[in-house]
Amino acid sequence: MNFKETLHSVDQQLPSPVEMPSSAVVASGLIGGYAVARLTKIRALGGVALLADGVMAGRTWYKSAGPATTAGLSVLYLAGFGLSHPLAKKIGAWPSVLTVAAVNSAASWFLVDRHNFARAEEELNEIA
Repeated sequence: MNFKETLHSVDQQLPSPVEMPSSAVVASGLIGGYAVARLTKIRALGGVALLADGVMAGRTWYKSAGPATTAGLSVLYLAGFGLSHPLAKKIGAWPSVLTVAAVNSAASWFLVDRHNFARAEEELNEIA
């Protein structure tokens, strides 16, 4: 089995990418990644949490909004991580992380999740 087939197989075993809002996944990645790094004092471990949530959110973005939106939100996610460091020097670590998480979460909700959950609500209304 090649790499592409392996990824497809893993993707098929995962739950639907729209079951959880990507905005929540993005916020948990940025906040959780920082918390893990701070609590364990192992920055790389925080990076693993950040990466894992970024991949989960990216899966939702790609399936729901396509490659262009995925690229834009991915850049914003990585830029938020990078910009949180200099911002922390001005406003503090936690306020910086929370600000960056809020911006990323809002962008993800506006560009992807609100459409997914509007469709889900319409489908539920049709069933009822």
